[in-house]
Amino acid sequence: MGMRVDIVTLFPEMCQQVLDASIIGRAAKRGYIETHCHQIRDYTLNKQKQTDDYPYGGGCGMVLYAQPIADCLRAVQKEVEQQGRPAPHIVFLTAGGQRYTEEHARRLAEYDNLTLVCGHYEGIDERVIEAFADEEISIGDYILTGGELASLVVADSVLRLKPGVLAEQKGYEEESYWDGLLEYPQYTRPEVWEGRAVPPVLLGGDHQKIDEWRGQQSRTRTRLRRPELYDQWCDSHPITQLPKWKRGENMRLVKTEDQCRAAARLYAEGHCDVCRDWVTSETLAQWTPEYFYHRLMEKKQQGWAFYLHYTKEEPDAMVAVNHRTGQVDHLFVTAAARGKGLGQKLLDFARKKLPEHEHPVLRVLDRNSRAIALCRRMGWKVKGVAQVFDPAKDSFAAQSSRLLEMQYQG
Repeated sequence: MGMRVDIVTLFPEMCQQVLDASIIGRAAKRGYIETHCHQIRDYTLNKQKQTDDYPYGGGCGMVLYAQPIADCLRAVQKEVEQQGRPAPHIVFLTAGGQRYTEEHARRLAEYDNLTLVCGHYEGIDERVIEAFADEEISIGDYILTGGELASLVVADSVLRLKPGVLAEQKGYEEESYWDGLLEYPQYTRPEVWEGRAVPPVLLGGDHQKIDEWRGQQSRTRTRLRRPELYDQWCDSHPITQLPKWKRGENMRLVKTEDQCRAAARLYAEGHCDVCRDWVTSETLAQWTPEYFYHRLMEKKQQGWAFYLHYTKEEPDAMVAVNHRTGQVDHLFVTAAARGKGLGQKLLDFARKKLPEHEHPVLRVLDRNSRAIALCRRMGWKVKGVAQVFDPAKDSFAAQSSRLLEMQYQG
């Protein structure tokens, strides 16, 4: 006996028609789930079958009576009991309820049966909500003409999680929000459509690389489109296992002239890459490798030690540490080397180079969300704002920006 969902509504035909269609409808026919829709109007006690009246205290709109909803819910409870099921979990769809998320869907899917009550007009008499509701839910910060669409959203999102509804469990575990992230982009035939090609990695047949690409795309999409979701994901998904160092990969302390020149090139590339959108074009033009070569020499005199990461003798990432102050800085990975875990390796390497500092610090621009996310997942917390760049005061700044200070907490 599969999960049962009942919808208490003024428009049962509308709701049942949707529930009988597509994936949910097929699952119901196969006996994996049950859906039932109940007409509130059938339980009214007046000849006119009236279900609403003017609100006490005045105001616009009409309010649904408590009595017909209460009697309808009692009838549903009786039906459920006759099936040998436990009492239904009753949810009222109201604008004042908790905002619905995938986490709610997973929790509601654990119940044997669920009853959803649709509001309408100006609302429902609060007394029936107090008497019957186990919880109130809102599907978003906007107003609908009734709770029917909201109840269908909740029913669909819950029932699709039940065994037998989707072809395989992976069908929902890789969807948006399941693990707190938005889903990666999807593609199908043809390989090229109107000049737009499918990413080559999806055509190569290497499923490990495909999974890595999808994971990166999912994280990037969430970071750019839903930063608040990404912040939550970073807090709940710390990096506990670092990528392994590969053959031909090593770190070298910058000492020779050639190494200094190579570090200066990455120094310049990193600054231009991170700061391109908020500094002036004149400033970008001045940020040449030669300019940063002299900056690097100055910083070495101040106690900074620079390290280059090499892959097969090619420098592709850098990081710097200061043993005097316990700071980490200038972490940068070239565009061609990204997506291989180098940022994680270098940040861990730099922190371990400062064993005398239990809580080293680093600074990162608030615009560099990729770097902030990496640091947060590796145990660094934002402690405050180290510096503010204001176009009105700083000639090199085209837009306002802040330099955040982060400290390693473990």
